Amino acid sequence: MHAAFTNEQYWRDRLAQVGGSNPELTDFSVSDSGTVTVAMTQSILAADLPPMVTMVRPGDLVIKRTATWAPLEGGQATGTFTAEVEGTPARVTGTQTLATVGEGSAVSYDGAAEVKIPLVGGKIESAVADEIVKLLEREDEFTGQWLAG
Repeated sequence: MHAAFTNEQYWRDRLAQVGGSNPELTDFSVSDSGTVTVAMTQSILAADLPPMVTMVRPGDLVIKRTATWAPLEGGQATGTFTAEVEGTPARVTGTQTLATVGEGSAVSYDGAAEVKIPLVGGKIESAVADEIVKLLEREDEFTGQWLAG
């Protein structure tokens, strides 16, 4: 799985398959230490957003995401992820860990969504967190298919 996360074509294919409206890979780089950094932009059409979100922020949402993956060490790799919604005080941050499990591997995520909007921020955070979980599930499903293919 680490081979996928450190492969530029994987990210291009993943965005094309599950990247939503107008996805774009804006950066793929590898540091001297071997850490991979990926930056992408994805959009969610207003028609696909919960009404609570469109009341606060009308129109399509443009989301800038980053992900990092360090080299494998001892059957494990760690990284970070962020997502920011343009024009809003919404941000998602967290860590991700890839670990060997039996003859395969698994990724775990630990993150938080923060929406700094009085009165409704907490409700929007919950909606954002639910959507992120769904997105991560689709991305994980794609990764399994990509590796099998």
